[in-house]
Amino acid sequence: MQLLTAPRHVVSGLFCNLVTASASDKRLIGQSFRRMMAATNENKETSMIRAFVAAMCATTVVLGASHAQAQYPSKQITLVVPFAAGGSNDIVARAIGKKLNEAWGQPVVIDNRAGAGGVIGAAFVAGTEPDGHTLLLVSSTYTINPAVKSKMPFDTAKAFDPVAFIAQSPLLMAVSNKSGHQSVKDLITAAKARPASINYASAGPGSINQIAAELFASSAGIKLVHVPYKGGSLAVNDLVGGHVDVYVSSMPQILQVAKTNQAKPIAVTGLKRSPALPDVPTLDESGLKGYEASSWWGIVVPAGTPKDVITKLNLEINKALDTDEMKKFLAGEGAEAMAMTPRAFQDLIDKEMKRWDAVAKETGIRAD
Repeated sequence: MQLLTAPRHVVSGLFCNLVTASASDKRLIGQSFRRMMAATNENKETSMIRAFVAAMCATTVVLGASHAQAQYPSKQITLVVPFAAGGSNDIVARAIGKKLNEAWGQPVVIDNRAGAGGVIGAAFVAGTEPDGHTLLLVSSTYTINPAVKSKMPFDTAKAFDPVAFIAQSPLLMAVSNKSGHQSVKDLITAAKARPASINYASAGPGSINQIAAELFASSAGIKLVHVPYKGGSLAVNDLVGGHVDVYVSSMPQILQVAKTNQAKPIAVTGLKRSPALPDVPTLDESGLKGYEASSWWGIVVPAGTPKDVITKLNLEINKALDTDEMKKFLAGEGAEAMAMTPRAFQDLIDKEMKRWDAVAKETGIRAD
């Protein structure tokens, strides 16, 4: 019976898992034992041992994965921002990274990988190990890119899993102090009198800034000239310097500039006024009925990331968003904290992708 001797040693060793196993893990081992007892073909003892060892090997793999996920995060977390430092994406990412670091004691490194309207950073994350240690900060541009780019290095709908929504805010339309425009009406009047003489900045081709500005121009029946930058902070600098006339910016990026009169805020793009700038009217109020566009931020991970890791991340981010500190910080940036489940976030992404696809076709905006 030598066939039995060695496997019995293996069996006794494998049973050691029971000493420290959790209740759920013990159930897995119990299931393995029952599979062994059900073995009935050929030599009964041989069949029993083969069934047991095979089942225990599978159980050991499951236990190892369960243990690794229970220990998450087990190392440094990298939060990739697919835009340059200083922009709204960077501002929001650093705030969330700080809260995750405080909660888990693991360093959270912000990795700015700008380029191609956010595609370079996103492609990098899509190719990383789906273990929850590399995250991607996404914004409205994430759902716009598939609509305005003919070629993408990944399928947005399949390459990532949603984790958590963070916040949203209206955009702010501001004009250079050197432009002389004091209102939306002034801007439209000047643009109609001198077609294609007024320019606007954006954070890059296909960005939410470009989409919002082109929607505005289309709604107002005017023609504006697009000046794309490699990041929003550069666009703000040139707006303040008077090198561009208009910038439809995310709130976190331009709010302090507007409050300190370095540029003139003339409208917000939401359907209601922003508490951060209560005296600034909406575009809807300014005559463009029904106009609405907003900026938002969230976290996604590479597709295939374990569901319990996603759940742990979601709960921790939602917990951070519920703190007075984060609510105050985001409100101070003109944004509103908004917790969501991964499923609700995915629904929002799907809705946004359909909307921007229709807008891109209507306006002819391309970012190739």
